[in-house]
Amino acid sequence: MIEPENCQIPIYQQCELLDLSRSWFYYKPAVESEYNLLLMRLLDEQYTQTPFYGVPRMTEWLRAEGYLVGPKRIRRLLRKMGLEAIYPKPNTSRKGVVSGKYPYLLRGLTIDRPNHVWSTDITYIRLKQGFVYLVAIMDWFSRYVLSWEVSNSLDSFFCLWALDKAFMKGMPIQQRPGQSVH
Repeated sequence: MIEPENCQIPIYQQCELLDLSRSWFYYKPAVESEYNLLLMRLLDEQYTQTPFYGVPRMTEWLRAEGYLVGPKRIRRLLRKMGLEAIYPKPNTSRKGVVSGKYPYLLRGLTIDRPNHVWSTDITYIRLKQGFVYLVAIMDWFSRYVLSWEVSNSLDSFFCLWALDKAFMKGMPIQQRPGQSVH
């Protein structure tokens, strides 16, 4: 919406009119280097085989493969990809303070018609130049994908767009216990 070639209204005024900071207009997101993308691909493949490897073992494995890496880089890349080692965490068997325990609302519910229950999932897809994120909204009864969106950043906007597109195709039916469906 900002027109840098417009000589009548300077960029700072255009940004003010749109209630945006000027730094937003000039910001160029940093991209990962080719070497980091290669490391992320290797980490993803190794994580699939050995999800119990943490930062020290991943660093050791990459060094054995001939890559010059340190634990700080590996930790940052694993965090960026949302990967963490699967192992028993400390004190997992102790009951802690429950801040908000939510009941499973679908227990005992028979899903017998379309638009009765919807679900959503977000995942990442590895590409040659990085990652993209995919969100899909699905009807449980028909297993039909109502809508989906892809984004190169994990923000909420593409999820909301997918939800808006799903609402154009239907609406989950709200039914209270004991209430009949027309």
